[in-house]
Amino acid sequence: MHIHTLDLAIVVLYLLGVTALGIYFRRGQQDVRDYFLGGRTAPWWAIALSIVATETSTLTIIGTPAIAYGGNLTFLQLVFGYLIGRLLIVVLLLPGYFRGEYFTAYAVIEKRFGPRMRSLAASTFLITRALAEGVRVAAIALVVSVVLGTSIRLAVFLVIALTIVYTFEGGMKAVIWTDVAQCLLYLAGSVVTFFFLLHRIPGGWSEVSQIAAASGHKLQFLDFSFHLATKYTFWSGLIGGAFLTMASHGTDQTIVQRLLAARNERDSRAALLVSGVVVLMQFTLFLLVGVLLFVFSQHTPLLAPGARLDAILPTFLVREMPTGLAGILLASILAVAMSNVSGSLNSLAASTVLDFSRLSGRQTNPEEFLRLSRRITLVWGAVLIGFSLVSWGPLLEAGLTVVSFPFGSLLGLFLLGTFDKRATGVGATIGMFCGLVAILAIWRFTSIAYPWYFFLGTAVTFSVGSLMSRILPARAAERSA
Repeated sequence: MHIHTLDLAIVVLYLLGVTALGIYFRRGQQDVRDYFLGGRTAPWWAIALSIVATETSTLTIIGTPAIAYGGNLTFLQLVFGYLIGRLLIVVLLLPGYFRGEYFTAYAVIEKRFGPRMRSLAASTFLITRALAEGVRVAAIALVVSVVLGTSIRLAVFLVIALTIVYTFEGGMKAVIWTDVAQCLLYLAGSVVTFFFLLHRIPGGWSEVSQIAAASGHKLQFLDFSFHLATKYTFWSGLIGGAFLTMASHGTDQTIVQRLLAARNERDSRAALLVSGVVVLMQFTLFLLVGVLLFVFSQHTPLLAPGARLDAILPTFLVREMPTGLAGILLASILAVAMSNVSGSLNSLAASTVLDFSRLSGRQTNPEEFLRLSRRITLVWGAVLIGFSLVSWGPLLEAGLTVVSFPFGSLLGLFLLGTFDKRATGVGATIGMFCGLVAILAIWRFTSIAYPWYFFLGTAVTFSVGSLMSRILPARAAERSA
């Protein structure tokens, strides 16, 4: 399987063009406020699309159709929880982020629990985001290797190298505006893919309905059973999806940094809520593409026996899409993924230099601090290359499982600081540790599905943190801290 020369040229030109666009936004950068928040000049709709692109990436674009290809549409129930989670963030967490000049989510934790807890929360983010981003880069490398016929290892270096270039130069402003362009393009490309697939299937939608029903209700999207071991049910979707989103969009610096880049709280609120509507539509589209790929493969086999399901979409694009169009669609998938990775690099650098006192103490000299921020971006680029070379399982579920381990604890910490006025730093630390241990034990010794990890981790962290804050006397807690 080889990509046509014209398609390859489109992919290469597009990647170089995106890189050049990112570099363009280096102009006018004077300090870390410009580098990490884009000078707070982006309109709410641009931030909304940037949020969508951030939580989408190649991991979602190729992983979601693979889930529907191998199963059905019940993953959509998790997205329903995403909407609820956004509403809860607007009410519970977002106001706190605009009660000061904050650059990171964890500055709020310092105000409540002190600098040590800020560093602990930031460390949790850094480790989690680096691991999760490693899975995402692996997804990008999978597409590149299929398109160019290269090894996964070479594809990883190619993708990260180009991404580092424009992240290093353009900062958050480059990240947001490249996200906007890529989000619009990959959504348009996904719509084209859907209708092209439907056109190629003999009998159209009636054939899809018949084969989907005969193959185990592949168009089913609701499951009201209550089995903790079942990944996608109505209840795990609403509860698990809500807590997942509260953690990922309310405590993860990658998303919170975009919310803080808004001009004011009202714009930030509008960006978050509108992004939820767009995400629901796009996940529905991605899942339907997966069902169509399954039906199409009944007539024209796409994957060899034993091949990874995650390769189904890039394989179809390379083998079946018309010359020229395939190149545009493949380029859009790669480019949005690269802009997503660049956002994570920028956020990892922001948290590293701002949330740890030894580094943040250098901010007396704005130019020196800006140079330090760029150097830290390079360091995280190297770290992501290492993590992306790890062999992961099914990509989308691997990414969600990785972030589910500590994110419940992190959300529990934020909620503890928001709602329990008697909570102490030591109590919160013990709560976070117990929440993480509980999730690791659940993952290792039970069959409970990963969407529940976010809720359970939050519940354990909050309850243990609240209890220990009352058991330990305030003075003893302060001496221990």
